[in-house]
This record gives sequence, C-alpha cells and structure tokens, in this order.
Amino acid sequence: MFGRPTSLYPADKTLPGRDTLEWDLPAKHRVLGTPLLADPADGSAPEGYVVAYFGLGCFWGAEEMYWQIPGVYATAVGYQGGTTLNPTYEEVCSGLTNHTEAVRIVFDPTVVSYADLMKRFFEVHDPTQGMRQGNDVGTQYRSALYFLSPEQEQTAHELTKVYGEELARRGLGEITTEIREAPIFYPAEPHHQQYLDRVPNGYRCHANTGVAFPA
Repeated sequence: MFGRPTSLYPADKTLPGRDTLEWDLPAKHRVLGTPLLADPADGSAPEGYVVAYFGLGCFWGAEEMYWQIPGVYATAVGYQGGTTLNPTYEEVCSGLTNHTEAVRIVFDPTVVSYADLMKRFFEVHDPTQGMRQGNDVGTQYRSALYFLSPEQEQTAHELTKVYGEELARRGLGEITTEIREAPIFYPAEPHHQQYLDRVPNGYRCHANTGVAFPA
C-alpha cells in the first residue's frame, strides 16, 4: 500500500505500454448480465444510455457501489488519465504510467442522472486526499471526474463547487479531484472486473468525509 509515487511523472519518463490489449474480456457483466463494454475507447453506449467515468480510489469497491444503483446498466474497471498504452495492473501500481484506477458506468438517464452519480461519487470517498484514498497511497488512487460532454463538464464543475463549499463550511480540506475531458479508458484484467462479486470478503478501502451532499 505504501511507498508508491505521490506525484505524476513527466510524460517522457512513463512506460510505453503496448499497441493492443493483452487479455480477452468477458462478454457480459458478472452481476447485471448486460454487455460489459461496447467501445470503451470512444465512450459509446447502447442507444438511450450514457457513459460516465469516475476515479475514486481502489476500483474494486468503487465498481461495487455503482453496480448497485438502480438505472446503472453496466460497469467496468480500468485505467485512465495516464500516458502508457494498454497498461497492466502491475505497471499502473508502479506509478510509472500516470493512470488512476477508474470505473466506467453505463446508465439510463431516465432513471438516474449524471448529477445523482456525481453526488454518490463525492459521498463515498474523500476527494480532499490528493494522491491517496485512505490507506492506499499513490497516483493510481487519485480522485478524478472525466467528462464526455459539455453537459457533464458543466455539472462536474458546478457540483464540485457546491460540495467544496459544504466541506469548507465543515472546516474540511479543499477538493483535489482531477476534472478534465475523458482520456482513453483501458479495461483492466478480467479478474478485476466485478472483483467483489467474485471475492465477497475482498478488500474494501474507501475513506469518506462523512459529509452528505447538501440538499
């Protein structure tokens, strides 16, 4: 958990990676039974559905929280925000890829909104911790909101401001969440997908501020 880099490397110092993914992914979500991925590279989803990307520490627990929300069609875990092509988990853990662990969420906007998912995002992790989450230290655990549309971008900034003001009112630290246009999402290895359904007693590590999103 400890001793991993807590600052991003210069892009020319990161690992090069590889041109193609080295593993085959399962066709269907282990819990929801829906297709696991359409095309993660371009953010596409089935007609009528929307994609969102969030980074909030270890992706095992983050994915579990999101697949339980009504209106979520599918989830997948992967690596995002770095420069290494098609990285492996071991490479990401080295800190030499600049990726963070991320969750890809496909949802029905008539049932649950992007704002609702964002509120959940803020409430289930601590967005003030910088390059860590709880006992997990390193750049791969940084908080991130990666938007895919102008509407998501606006919502991300607006709700971050609202929640930041609530944290300040409670005397807590500033939000350190990385907010930017969604970079390429590289799916993680098959055994990481829906990990906590495979291993129900597995590692759940999320810290949180204890502050609910203001009504």
